[in-house]
Amino acid sequence: MQIGSVTTPFGRRPATLALVKRQIETSKIKPGKTADKWKVFRDASEARELLGLQDRSLAVLDALLSFHPDTELRQDAQLIVFPSNTQLTLRAHGIAGATLRRHLALLVEAGLIVRKDSANGKRYARKDKAGAIDSAFGFDLSPLLMRTDELAMMAQQVVADRFALRRAKENLTICRRDVRKLISAAIEEGASGNWENIEAMYVGLVGRIPRAPTLSDVNSILDEMELLLQEAVNILEVQQKDENNSTNGDQSERHIQNSNTESINELEPSSENEQGAKAVDDDRPK
Repeated sequence: MQIGSVTTPFGRRPATLALVKRQIETSKIKPGKTADKWKVFRDASEARELLGLQDRSLAVLDALLSFHPDTELRQDAQLIVFPSNTQLTLRAHGIAGATLRRHLALLVEAGLIVRKDSANGKRYARKDKAGAIDSAFGFDLSPLLMRTDELAMMAQQVVADRFALRRAKENLTICRRDVRKLISAAIEEGASGNWENIEAMYVGLVGRIPRAPTLSDVNSILDEMELLLQEAVNILEVQQKDENNSTNGDQSERHIQNSNTESINELEPSSENEQGAKAVDDDRPK
């Protein structure tokens, strides 16, 4: 297996220190390490945005993996595949040659594969007398095996971020609805407060939401929207307290008036008692 040796690209492609570093790192894969190549591919697919890859890049990576005869990538196995551009184009759903070369370069730049170029730039393998591959020139899949754990963690982070973004969007939708309906109800029912200003702030916040917001975008706007909702609720609560105090004051005043009336009635004799008193006086002997 040819891993760990540093080679430079064929032709005009320049050598970079990052490329040299990746080739050196492939020689440090833990002995006996294995990984399911399609599991690694799924992790790389989930993490494609973090890796700077596009869908076409994944199609090319899928095609490269299909040329590896085993399902597993093993540290002690031959991990260099050497298909021609024509073969790669067919397995990558017929993409154009220039597109194929561009996405191969992206895969190299992302550190998922390493070029092992021959003296003339051709891709091929030499076999020994027993028919086993002795040396090969093409694309080395060793970086995929080396970065198995890293790619899995990146994929998990992407999934977690996607879930968090979905939850944040749901919370923002609910908060927007609450603010919008509270503003509408307050204006329609003539509630006191500067509701036009609150509505202008609401419209400004909604206008700042991007078409494809990130988690940071949503969380930032959600924080401001929640503050606006709290402000609207506080205004309505103050108004409700004022109304309750006013109602309690009216009830107390009516209670005092009723109490005063009852006191007057108790102190003054009724007209019937007055007439009764006179009747008793008339019955006494003269």
